Amino acid sequence: MRKGDRDIVLVVDDSPETLRLLTDALEEADMTVLVARAGEHALSIVEKVIPDVVLMDAVMPGTDGFATCRKLKQNRALAHVPIIFMTGLSDTEDIIKGLEAGGVDYITKPIVPGEMLARIRVHLGNARMARSARAALDAFGRFLLAASHTGRVLWYTPQAAKLLGRAFADFDREDYVLPRDVQAWLQTSAAAPPGLEPASIGLTGRKPSVRMRLIYIGEVGPDEYLLRLLEGDIDDDRTLLRQKLTVTEREAEVLLWIARGKSNRDIAEILDLSPRTVNKHLEQIYAKLGVENRASAAALAVRTIGVR
Repeated sequence: MRKGDRDIVLVVDDSPETLRLLTDALEEADMTVLVARAGEHALSIVEKVIPDVVLMDAVMPGTDGFATCRKLKQNRALAHVPIIFMTGLSDTEDIIKGLEAGGVDYITKPIVPGEMLARIRVHLGNARMARSARAALDAFGRFLLAASHTGRVLWYTPQAAKLLGRAFADFDREDYVLPRDVQAWLQTSAAAPPGLEPASIGLTGRKPSVRMRLIYIGEVGPDEYLLRLLEGDIDDDRTLLRQKLTVTEREAEVLLWIARGKSNRDIAEILDLSPRTVNKHLEQIYAKLGVENRASAAALAVRTIGVR
């Protein structure tokens, strides 16, 4: 549910004076203001209306702003709503605490309305770009999801949700966490130097007939890792490429990783080869497939495997 086309700002603060100041400034900027004087009230509001941005007082009676922020971020519908903390606290420890809770920014009281509005507009713009990118991924049928390093699923495209729902009956839970082996793989991937991340991991569902793999794409935000979901497994795809395209086992492996967007350096690391050897395999692949470059080879491999 939304209120017209204006941006919706949820202000969470127990101070009547601060609420009055913020409401006047935000309404003058043509924004719709929702007010909560406690963390529990904010949680009840978002069940009915999804705001575009949240201004959160850090220190409040009962559930403080840090705890409220963490609870809001457990709701997938709010995962990418920017939360800006407002507080008189300025210690580095408190700033870190707010960011770790899920906040994107920190405004120190007394609040300067002009600065606050500038920060809000920046974060609204960033959030819109993220939503647009996600909508484009949905429209093109991408099997993508994002997770934290602990394996908590942050968001996913509808196509990924359908496949995961087939494999895991409880996937629709708000706080769904990927299996332990995937958690360990994500933590290893997050700590690895760029280009040296573990390439993929099998994902075994509770239904044995559903076989999947997760491909690590990269970090796209603070503790947010983008993953691609593939139905089937690498052995299936490699065998299919070898049989259909009449390439060797090693050439099929190289071709498979080209199709999955890996660079020559990445492929060399994954297959424990030298970059020079990877280049030689590519030359043979181009000749056998009758193509001139890696983009054409990748496209042919994708068509052969099928969109999964």
